[in-house]
Amino acid sequence: MPTCEFMCLNGEIVPYRDAKIHAFSAVVKYGLGVFEGLRAYWNAGRGELYVFRLAEHIERLRFGMKMMRYDKIYDADYLEDCLIRMLRANEIRENAHIRMIAYVDGDDELIVTGPVGLVIGVMKLPPRRSLETGVKVTVSAWQRIADNALPPRVKCTANYVNNRAAELEAKLNGYDGVLMLTADGKLSEASGACIFLVRNGRLITPDVGSDILESITRDTVIETARRELGVAVDERRVDRSELHAADEVFWCGSGQEVVPVVAVDRLPVGSGKPGPLTRRVQQHYFKIVRGEVPEHAEWRTAVWQRN
Repeated sequence: MPTCEFMCLNGEIVPYRDAKIHAFSAVVKYGLGVFEGLRAYWNAGRGELYVFRLAEHIERLRFGMKMMRYDKIYDADYLEDCLIRMLRANEIRENAHIRMIAYVDGDDELIVTGPVGLVIGVMKLPPRRSLETGVKVTVSAWQRIADNALPPRVKCTANYVNNRAAELEAKLNGYDGVLMLTADGKLSEASGACIFLVRNGRLITPDVGSDILESITRDTVIETARRELGVAVDERRVDRSELHAADEVFWCGSGQEVVPVVAVDRLPVGSGKPGPLTRRVQQHYFKIVRGEVPEHAEWRTAVWQRN
């Protein structure tokens, strides 16, 4: 899907064609960018667009800027204002995916830390077919990057070469997606999503020491499963073989949302169809993000009906 007509570049709303950086900027040469992918959901009954967990995404972006030692870390209020103005400029009144990138713009040596730039764009994004059908995945031969190499909890653009290698391998071998293991052979995450298993009515997910991104959607699933659905959640190290012992598997992320995994390495997960607990989690997630239930109103930032 194409990016919409207007973007925010360093605080200014500009046409898509004018959102440019220099070819020799540090973000191009060295991958010195940190980014966030966010979702916005249209509630037709209320005539409102909700950005989901905007504050948490902004704080994770600011953390990434800190870890990458940027000269400047943008204020949270400034980042929110830029994003809201960009959505309004594009007249977004349907489900959409937002991308924010804070980057080092200087043409200098590898240790350059500024100047710092910001770009925000949005694309209209209808529901994925995989939400209903599920995906068939493989475990990659490429291992997940480790925290003492390229820290996965920093959402850095350079980190995603790791994901790309694994995804390309999976697609060439006929799979819809890919799972990755840590250096010691434990389950880490999917490419751009965190993974959950269902065993004996409990949710199991790799812990934050398993080289995962500290996912905001993962946190949403854990909290709502425990509080609203009454489902126990275990955060722990997970063996590869548990994927095949699981009754259900799904992955989640802001971009992916909540997607059933129906086969791993050509072995069916459970019945080979999206499972009942996966569907409960998925359905409740969409009610929350669209503002169809009163719970967690603090997670939804209104775009149109605000001062």
